[in-house]
Amino acid sequence: MSIVVTGATGHLGRLVIAHLLARGVDAAGVTAVVRNADKAAGLAEQGVRLRVADYDEPESLRAAFAAGDRVLLVSGSEVGKRVAQHRALVDAAGAAGVALLAYTGVLGGPAADFALADEHKATEELILASGLPHVFLRNGWYTENYTENLDPVLAHGAVVASAGAGRVASAARADYAAAAAAVLTGEGHAGKAYELSGDTAWSFDEYAAAVAGATGRDIAYRNVSAAEHRGILVGAGLPEGLADILVDVDAAIGRGLLAGTSGDLARLIGRPTTPMPQTVAAAVKG
Repeated sequence: MSIVVTGATGHLGRLVIAHLLARGVDAAGVTAVVRNADKAAGLAEQGVRLRVADYDEPESLRAAFAAGDRVLLVSGSEVGKRVAQHRALVDAAGAAGVALLAYTGVLGGPAADFALADEHKATEELILASGLPHVFLRNGWYTENYTENLDPVLAHGAVVASAGAGRVASAARADYAAAAAAVLTGEGHAGKAYELSGDTAWSFDEYAAAVAGATGRDIAYRNVSAAEHRGILVGAGLPEGLADILVDVDAAIGRGLLAGTSGDLARLIGRPTTPMPQTVAAAVKG
């Protein structure tokens, strides 16, 4: 079995490879597609093969895949460029004749009506049109989306959001990585779409309480209007486009679009998902 992981030096890609090796996959049977081989030196030291390719350079992708590969397309991180990038990769995978293409999309798939989902939905359409054997891993929110940004929360004693009473069924990034590894090494997944999320949806009041409990400090949830939220984000130095996206996501949370708990993630990894307070506590400990 030959397994190829794109974006392999990113947070998710590295974890997927770690889970593949932990499942007993021979390192020689795992290929990491990376932009910079130097950043992947640690993977090479474990025996993982490297293929240097760039989503923005279609020619480089032609040598990234081979017939029979099982490929994980980790979605690109450059919002606004991802459809073209993903199209180049899907074309290369199709030309190579890969056996399976797994794609990390967004929870809800076609039903996700917020702006950040648009490129994911377009990519799913590309994959469907390609005719490739595929599986959609529709990832919900990583708890780390929040815990990796604790400094302003601690500085101001507040979790600031514009999600109202909305809830988030997040899970640890490692949980999603474990699910991807299970699909890449398992059978019977082709043609399926998994709605992946944590077992329990939490509110921002509960998130603030978890941070307070882990730090011993007074932390509250401050719900603000969308306009105020945008102003706070831009004032903190975020580009206006990114601020708009984050505020739009909070509106989607308020509508319940990231609260779904299908149980698919726990079933794929064979255990409960990591509770939000556990990830918060780990982040606080550093």
